[in-house]
This record gives sequence, structure tokens and C-alpha cells, in this order.
Amino acid sequence: MADIDIHDLTDRYVAVWNEPDGERRRAAIRALWSADAVHVLQPPKEILQTAEGLGFERLLLQAHGHREGEFRVARAHEEFVAPGTFVFRSRNNSDRLHDVVKFNWEMAPRGGGEAAGVGLEILVLGPDGRIVSDYQFIEG
Repeated sequence: MADIDIHDLTDRYVAVWNEPDGERRRAAIRALWSADAVHVLQPPKEILQTAEGLGFERLLLQAHGHREGEFRVARAHEEFVAPGTFVFRSRNNSDRLHDVVKFNWEMAPRGGGEAAGVGLEILVLGPDGRIVSDYQFIEG
């Protein structure tokens, strides 16, 4: 396992969701995630309730590889950050156990104030220190 500064890793991870330049965002994604990485999102409760109403017992959203990961991050940026409404930031509580890193992040109003959303990120790192699995839980 590569020697990784987990605080730098989590700062870079959160920064990619705020990055306005598409080319820089793509380069950052390729530096953070391995080519065959998977990003798995546990959907927010309202989406889960809608899915349950349609008869789905369990709903997971997944993005595989760089192309799908780039789309996922770009879409979140367009919806939450680009309009100038929110910014993503780390809660500075990262921790590591072997090849697993966990931390919390929040989506806060750009002008300050209470977080509008909070999440838990669990990252599994490959031997080169890049993310191979990314599990995202929306907690509030």
C-alpha cells in the first residue's frame, strides 16, 4: 500500500465535487479513482421510499469506472455547486484502517450556515493508493 496522507486524500476527494473546470475535475477523478473503481451511493430516504412504493426492496446507485464517475461528480456539481447555492466540505474526521478510509462531509450553504446535507464516505484503496471502492451514505 502506498504511503498516503489521508487528510490530503479526503481534501482532494471533497475538492473534486467543488471543482468548476471540467478538465481539472476529470484529471482529479483519474488521480483519485482507479480506472475500474466503483462508486456506490445509498440513495437519500425520499428516493428509497419512492423505490419501495414501486416494489423495490433495495436500491443502490452505482457508477463504474472513470467515465461514469465523471458523470456522477459533474451532475452533483451542476445541481448543487454551480448555481452558487452550496459547497461541499470535509468534517475533518478522517480515519484509516489498513486500506479503508472513512470520513464525513457536508453540503453547506456557500454563504455560511448549517449544513443542508451530511454524508459518510468509506473508501477502499488499491495498492497504488487510489480508490477502488467508494461507498457513500447520505446521513442527513
